[in-house]
This record gives sequence, structure tokens and C-alpha cells, in this order.
Amino acid sequence: MKRTISIVPVGRIDSNVLHGLQQGLSVVFSVAPDIAEPLPEPFYAFNSKRNQYSAESILEVIASRLQGDTADKILGIVDHDLYVPELNFVFGVALGRATLISIARLRQEFYGLSSDDDLFYRRVLTEAVHELGHSYGLKHCVNPNCVMFFSRTLLDTDKKGSDFCAPCNIKMHRFQSATSSPEGQKWMLPSSLSLSFVP
Repeated sequence: MKRTISIVPVGRIDSNVLHGLQQGLSVVFSVAPDIAEPLPEPFYAFNSKRNQYSAESILEVIASRLQGDTADKILGIVDHDLYVPELNFVFGVALGRATLISIARLRQEFYGLSSDDDLFYRRVLTEAVHELGHSYGLKHCVNPNCVMFFSRTLLDTDKKGSDFCAPCNIKMHRFQSATSSPEGQKWMLPSSLSLSFVP
């Protein structure tokens, strides 16, 4: 299997976001990510009662794409507010080799604030690295300066940045050198909750 990351836009995503993420991930993971053809807008995942999109529904579609993809990991990126049943919202989720992030809440404008492109791009990279870290087998880290720390708010995301702490970095290199994916398939939620995924 080719050791790379495939970035999959789900719906319309600004090309600057995709190429910036491609560049950032190539530095962090020492691979050459490719940008795949976009998937359609995930209207099927919209929950009108919550006015949000089901992260699980979208991730299932992304995970099914792995069957015909040569990439080691797939990162879906969507510009809609995501949720899982147990939480009000999520920045992202992971399932085996498939991951998904939302960029909706990473913009300052989401909170009625002035736009800040540099901050936005840093947040996108941080959340992408976090979810991909899960796909390699990393768990949440207790170090608030580590990218694998669980972000309860954007303040946590901004503080930790996209770097692994020393112990997680060692684990990351070990996981990257392994040929197999993490055992089983479990949803990696941004909390202590974990749901077994049934395909």
C-alpha cells in the first residue's frame, strides 16, 4: 500500500484551503498528500432538527472510498457544521484509515468576529493532524501543548498547534513505520467517548 494521504473535499472547498493543507501535511507527516476529486455535497447527512450534518454519515461514505483507493489514509474535509449524537458539535472524527474534519467552526466569522486567514489555516492544519494522528493509532494526549490534546474549545486548538509532543512523536514514527492500520475500527471522537463502528 502506498504510504500517502489523500485529501478528499466533500462538497465545495476553497482551493487555497486544500493546497495549504496539502503543504502543511507534507511537512508534518513527511509524505506527499494528493488532492482527490471532490465528493458531492453531503445533503444526505443533514439533520434539520439540529441544523447540522452527521459526521458519522459522511465518514461512512469516505471510509467506503478506501476500498478502491491506494492511499494509506484519507482525510475528508467539509465546510459544514458537524455533530455526533453524544456531542453538540465536533471539529472532526476518525474511523480506521478514514478521517473527516469540518472547517466551519474554525473561521472567526462563525463567531461574529473579523476574519483572520492565518489563524484559520493554522486551525485547519491542527485539526487535520489531530484526526490523522488518530488514524495512525494515537490516542488523546494529556499534554495541552500536543496536537493530540482534546480540544474542548478553539482556545485549546490555538494553544496546542499542530506539533506532536515528544512521546506522541515517538509513537507516531513507530506507527508510520508499521504496515498495518490500528486494530479494529472504532470511532475516535473528540472526547473520552468511543463508539464501535458497525459497517
